[in-house]
Amino acid sequence: MPKPIALPAVAPGINPHRNARTLEQIPILDPLLYQPHAQRPVRSKMRELDKDTLIMPHTHPWAQLALSTGGVIRLSLANATYIVPPHRAVWVPPGVQHAVTMVETARLYTLYFLPDTHGGGAQARWMNDPVWQECRVMEASALLRALVVEMDIGSDNSLPLTPTQQERELHLSALVCDELRRAPVIHLGIRLPKDKRLKNLCEAVLEDPTRHETLEQWILDTGASLRTVARLFRSELGCTFTQWRQQVVLAHAVALAAQQLPIAHIAAELGYTHSAFSALVRRTVGMTAATFLGQQQSAPTAP
Repeated sequence: MPKPIALPAVAPGINPHRNARTLEQIPILDPLLYQPHAQRPVRSKMRELDKDTLIMPHTHPWAQLALSTGGVIRLSLANATYIVPPHRAVWVPPGVQHAVTMVETARLYTLYFLPDTHGGGAQARWMNDPVWQECRVMEASALLRALVVEMDIGSDNSLPLTPTQQERELHLSALVCDELRRAPVIHLGIRLPKDKRLKNLCEAVLEDPTRHETLEQWILDTGASLRTVARLFRSELGCTFTQWRQQVVLAHAVALAAQQLPIAHIAAELGYTHSAFSALVRRTVGMTAATFLGQQQSAPTAP
């Protein structure tokens, strides 16, 4: 059995959600029981989790891919958050502290990838590319999702794999890595500020971006002036409040789309007309609303 890698200490005091007390907080499954090693460089685990479950902030020295089946997850860092539907997956590099919230009840698959610096060897060197040193949301192809579901999810407390099972896992994990390298990246993460007043405001917008229409209404609980908040958005997040809120709107659209709601309904829920919402998606992410939301355009009915 390979020697366990010591887990880094988790920085105290990082709570990814201002209202986390309303969530069911659960500990992580001991990641050392799923530790990847040279003989098994990609390991998988699965948990069936209820809506509003929060997996508390943690970190580990291997990379991670999180993917759910049938539900939306929210992955939070100290300075950003990502809302991820089932047709997408989120990548977390080694050593990055993160928390996961279940926006909807679903099965959460977590894959661990051994870096070459810890014995992953040549087959893991693709992870050394700078693009894999940052969190990213990717399209999860039907093949990738199928491969993830087929991976063995037993821990080191389970019966060891037979040689045939281990060979199959190596083949599956090689295909998983190949699909990841091919997966289109969706540049849609929501940055979070450090300033406490602004972070409280941003968390409130994340909870319900349609609660207020103007920044003047949003700042009432911050104790800061409109001018101060507008300046903080520019200095900490590099954008205006309107631009930042549009990112939040698109993230909520992703969550609504996972419920198989039509685009017109999603647009109305978020306070947009169908055409205005479609224009926002095209302008922001450079694709149609149907493509962005993972929905297929219905083919015209034959006469």
